Amino acid sequence: MHRYELVSNPGLRLIVCWHPLGSVPNVDSTCCKRLGILWQVLPEYAWFMQLRAGRRQRESTGLSGAEEAEIETIRKHKQELLDDIRKLKEEIAEVFAEIECFQHAEEKQVADSNPGEQISKLSQRDKILSVGRKKFNMDPEKGIQYLIEHQVLSSDLQEIARFLHKGEGLNKTAIGDYLGGRDPTNIQILQAFVACHQFANLNLVQALRQFLWSFRLPGEAQKIDRMMEAFANWYCKCNPGMFQSTDTCYVLSFSIIMLNTSLHNPNVKDKPHFERFVSINRGIDNGGDLPEELLKNLFESIKNEPFSIPEDDGNDLTHTFFNPNREGWLLKLGGRVKTWKRRWFILTDNCLYYFEYTTDKEPLGIIPLENLSVQKVNDPKKPNCFELFNPNCKGQKIKACKTDGDGKVVEGKHQSYKISAATPAERDEWIEAIRTSITQDPFYDLVSARKKKIASKN
Repeated sequence: MHRYELVSNPGLRLIVCWHPLGSVPNVDSTCCKRLGILWQVLPEYAWFMQLRAGRRQRESTGLSGAEEAEIETIRKHKQELLDDIRKLKEEIAEVFAEIECFQHAEEKQVADSNPGEQISKLSQRDKILSVGRKKFNMDPEKGIQYLIEHQVLSSDLQEIARFLHKGEGLNKTAIGDYLGGRDPTNIQILQAFVACHQFANLNLVQALRQFLWSFRLPGEAQKIDRMMEAFANWYCKCNPGMFQSTDTCYVLSFSIIMLNTSLHNPNVKDKPHFERFVSINRGIDNGGDLPEELLKNLFESIKNEPFSIPEDDGNDLTHTFFNPNREGWLLKLGGRVKTWKRRWFILTDNCLYYFEYTTDKEPLGIIPLENLSVQKVNDPKKPNCFELFNPNCKGQKIKACKTDGDGKVVEGKHQSYKISAATPAERDEWIEAIRTSITQDPFYDLVSARKKKIASKN
């Protein structure tokens, strides 16, 4: 193993351990290649250090305007390089953790005075399982396939469902995305996964708490529909006679989820009362009403204790921004004195986030897209512009938030957002992606469709 240390900047100490390809068992070439990326930035960093040394010499004798401009360029370049290095350090740490896992398993095996064949097999299985979990968190389909190919999992759908239900080291968002897939195999695994839950003698809120804790509900309406359909079928099977049909359970489950949001979301000013909850659930039990006492118990349970959102296990790579609908650099018009500033935009979960740098953990601003529209606009000073606006409330501020100079979160003051892309093609792609994302809450559409189905039966 070779060890390198970078101490060009006293404020930055970066140590890299380089394992020659093949010297660490079971580490594929990708790991080593990713480590090698670091060396691409070092020559540039050395160049920067030379320029900075020259700048310090000039500062002792005074600087011209051109030299000041050059220094400002160097400072910006320095920040970009430091951001790149920070990102690479995080990536290297992830790879080293994987290598350390392999080495630990082997050291444990060697330390045993009588390892035997069985211990060797268990150690190898632990390595494969660790890698498989990481792969699943990055791409669920590939992770499951990897575990099957290495015989840690069989292709038996019940076994896969139990593996997901146990969830050890698995990302809850990745589990939800996988279970919501429309492939017949995914649907069968979903049904087996739901059957891993014990819902007998639980009221609907208790069952929903258990179910929604085992994964994170995806945002796509069709995935939500399949998952809640499977839940309703299994709940009714575990509690026969509770409802006249599974459609009743389906609609009431959505009503409870929406009630939870309305009661506990601080942005919802008008909190629903029990009478409202009763009203929206009239006639859902094959045309009849559910017992008021049942609805009262469900309402009070949610009012007193909101649903808990599961924390992600395994490699939580900030999944809110990990798999976006679209991301890229755009120019945004803003500020008290209107100026164009370059921002990194991420479109995901029906929101548009913008950051100063791609490596930032927290966004500078968040624009919820609900009730907004997007259109092309012409600007004499900037090409390829588009605009976000509220078609129903022109002249009013868009509901959004941003961070001020002190880092405090404040309400946005835009009546519209004007944004510029690099090319006409990029502008059109962003407009299309935003239009696709601007949708009503899928819960309301799903409940409405199911209520119509119930009404048509009577």
